[in-house]
Amino acid sequence: QVQLVESGGGLVQAGGSLRLSCTASVSSSTMGWFRQAPGRERKFVARINRGGGTTSYADSVKGRFTISRDNAKNTVYLQMNSLKPEDTAVYYCAASKLTIYSISYAAYDYWGQGTQVTVSS
Repeated sequence: QVQLVESGGGLVQAGGSLRLSCTASVSSSTMGWFRQAPGRERKFVARINRGGGTTSYADSVKGRFTISRDNAKNTVYLQMNSLKPEDTAVYYCAASKLTIYSISYAAYDYWGQGTQVTVSS
């Protein structure tokens, strides 16, 4: 069983930045970030394959968020810039045993506990 531990959430003003981290207990292939606002479904944010060269983003965060990973530390990061109030949500780290390109939360095998990101206007 892979355990994922997120950190880096918090309260920030609109236009500000936050960096989320997620450390896995063992190496994983594809890792990703999803977010869930109150009363809304969990939505894809970004994903990255183990090699780091293949990434994808939700249209709503393209150009503002950057996903990266450090395989030596089994850690994936989400750098979030130019934050907007609509980015407010609980952010979840996800990992897959296999290399996948899916943006569906159902395709991922392991999940972190989530970290709250709140952007004030």
